[in-house]
Amino acid sequence: MLEPVVKSFYELSHEEIFMMFKARVDVFVVEQECAYPEIDDIDRDLNTRHLLFLEHGCLKAYARCYPKSENTASIGRVLITPDGRGAGMGYTLMNAALACCHQQFPQMNVQIAAQSYLQPFYGKLGFEPISDVYLEDGIEHLDMQLKQGN
Repeated sequence: MLEPVVKSFYELSHEEIFMMFKARVDVFVVEQECAYPEIDDIDRDLNTRHLLFLEHGCLKAYARCYPKSENTASIGRVLITPDGRGAGMGYTLMNAALACCHQQFPQMNVQIAAQSYLQPFYGKLGFEPISDVYLEDGIEHLDMQLKQGN
């Protein structure tokens, strides 16, 4: 089983930064056809942690964990690369991201902006909807939350 590399932006190597940004652009901007500023200030925030699942030097999965507010952490930019899909990486990635949030932000609830078709997946991890479905970059999303202690 792959183990994540968990680092702040400033701990990432040049190669890890390149792989992270390339995968995010490939999946979110190109594959999902969402033209938006993919790189943001959350990436380099000192409290943000980047989780990279690497196999033989290739990125297979990625997510980032960061404080969204005083009481809420967030997991975002969750992706499995095309060559990493179909191997059950989704639960592995999300469980690692949740462990990271609980370690970095132990008293905080965890909130995500989930694509609506993934609601059952996130529900199995304990997330509950806290919003109606809305459009973000042309894709249906809903906010979901995992309360601290779950």
